[in-house]
Amino acid sequence: MSEIFTSSITAPVNIATLKYWGKRDKDLNLPTNSSISVTLSQDDLRTLTTASCSEKFEQDKLWLNGEEHSLNSERTQQCLLDLRNLRKSLEKDDSNLPKLSEMKLHIISENNFPTAAGLASSAAGFAALISSIAKLYKLPQSNSELSKIARKGSGSACRSLFGGYVAWEMGELVNGEDSKAVEVAPLSHWPEMKACILVVCDDKKDVPSTSGMQLTVHTSDLFKERIENVVPKRFLEMKETILNKDFNKFAELTMKDSNSFHSVCLDSYPPIFYLNDTSKKIIKLVNLLNESVGENIAAYTFDAGPNAVIYYESKNEEIILGLLYKIFNKYSGWDKILNNESVINASKIPEKFPIELINDNLENWSSGVSRVILTQVGEGPMETSESLIDLSTGLPKA
Repeated sequence: MSEIFTSSITAPVNIATLKYWGKRDKDLNLPTNSSISVTLSQDDLRTLTTASCSEKFEQDKLWLNGEEHSLNSERTQQCLLDLRNLRKSLEKDDSNLPKLSEMKLHIISENNFPTAAGLASSAAGFAALISSIAKLYKLPQSNSELSKIARKGSGSACRSLFGGYVAWEMGELVNGEDSKAVEVAPLSHWPEMKACILVVCDDKKDVPSTSGMQLTVHTSDLFKERIENVVPKRFLEMKETILNKDFNKFAELTMKDSNSFHSVCLDSYPPIFYLNDTSKKIIKLVNLLNESVGENIAAYTFDAGPNAVIYYESKNEEIILGLLYKIFNKYSGWDKILNNESVINASKIPEKFPIELINDNLENWSSGVSRVILTQVGEGPMETSESLIDLSTGLPKA
């Protein structure tokens, strides 16, 4: 029987604090602006991918969450072609290497979070796909170099090639060779960053990101101002706040950029509505909390979907989670803090917070959320011994 070569990688979700929205080249996934993100812990959000190849495989195949999916999209095919070409170069230089580039691939992936629900599933998915095949092929390229391939599959996937705090530099070259992800700061630089994700909707988005971006680029009058003046300045400021660990400023920039992103979506014609009434309630809640403290201790951000990601530092966890638990405790996901009396009793909620607003209409404030995910800043892709393939058949394990 032909040998099956295999490699397994886990890759993280990243949530942008400075949003990528708009393409200057649709085919190469080149953005109209640079962006910055926080990589989240794989303990809570990750894609596990096993990539394998063998002479006995008859065609490239992909299984995602137990179901077979097509690998025929132009984006995926371009990623596979780039990776195979890099492997061919190694095989050309060393005739003793097995000709893995000529073998068909079986790729098996599993997410531990909802797919296509505004939780960056494509970012983690393509990062895991690229990283697992790169490991399978024993490619020597750096994560920044591999991020240029991941970018072609899903723009934000390039940022999931790194842990910690990551920038996607938009680049200027027509061929996209300078459009890549780079590390702003590692996890160890600012490990106190945490996040509470309020999953507002598990359904697929009404307007996919790619088509939404193109609509905005072609129809929004505000978009030009955003990419030419707002984002370039904010990009430099946000990198500085991360390096200085200045959460108050980081939060301000994060929330302003989320607002700006959704403003250009609304300014598109016809308008794109990614936020819903529940999203707006969460925005109001975070603003009320920050006002009651007198500084920004929490920062909301929303990608292309209604789900809220609330960033905060661990030193303020009892305040933030105390309030959120009081409102959203009927939903699952609170296991990590159920032994913390300060959170459960909401005893650290600031005295100046207008809690009567919540108490008078608690049912309304708490509605519209399906579950809670508590997580924190995390590492980039990691090799794992966990495998999804049955080596006797070359198919997913039963």
